[in-house]
Amino acid sequence: MTFTLQLSDETLITQPRLAPPESETHKYLRGHAVVISGSELKTGASRLCARAALAVGAGLVTILGDRPALCEHAAHVTAIMLKELDATLSAIDDRVRAIAVGPGAGTDDGLRFLVLQLLALKKPVLLDADALTVFSGNKTLLFNALSEDTVMTPHLGEFARLFPDIATADPVAAAVEAARRSGSVILLKGSHSVIAAPTGRYSINRHSSPWLATAGSGDILSGMICGLLAQGLPAFDAAAIAAWLHGDIGVRAGAGLTADRMTEYIPLVLQGCLQEG
Repeated sequence: MTFTLQLSDETLITQPRLAPPESETHKYLRGHAVVISGSELKTGASRLCARAALAVGAGLVTILGDRPALCEHAAHVTAIMLKELDATLSAIDDRVRAIAVGPGAGTDDGLRFLVLQLLALKKPVLLDADALTVFSGNKTLLFNALSEDTVMTPHLGEFARLFPDIATADPVAAAVEAARRSGSVILLKGSHSVIAAPTGRYSINRHSSPWLATAGSGDILSGMICGLLAQGLPAFDAAAIAAWLHGDIGVRAGAGLTADRMTEYIPLVLQGCLQEG
């Protein structure tokens, strides 16, 4: 599939255009995404992330983790592959196009080292949740490892821990400064999320719903961004398009929406983009 970012007046995100895959495509051409698992009894967030990456169009998705965690995943997933994560990251080969780390990952020193290892692979990386919090005491270490192919998706609390001196009264100015300072794409989550690139470019997503304010919703957003990165979208475009698609889930689903049902709406959201595109 081919997504095209659509902006109104250069800042407001509108419904993206979606072209179907070429007839000769195969799963690896559609992109291989990797999601780092949480530990045993904390696997739900990474599983939500992986399911969203697959549903938004990645050709295949692998969850990497230790064996006890993978045993939990095995009871819940079928189309998603499971592999053990070793110290050399041998499971992340040249066919892997994007990596998501953070949802349910914990905040110990091991995660900090793992994030730096993943960033050193020079592949597009989505950092969320614990992968941000773990660097609260050493932000420079993280920023020195980031690139314009990295997307960070903090909510206001996580943003304050990484950028304590940047006021968030003006979310656009805050996201733009954070992106410039970190050298990565920032998606500052909120009722109107702001996406900013290190160049100063930014966009705003107002297509959303308060029904998205439920546990695990951010993990779905992270998975959608990772899935779009795996399909070859630039980091800014992937974050902006995912923000709109995620918002459309809330608009379509309405009352009673929970994160474990969100992936059921992704095909409907994509079909809407096909019809309009």
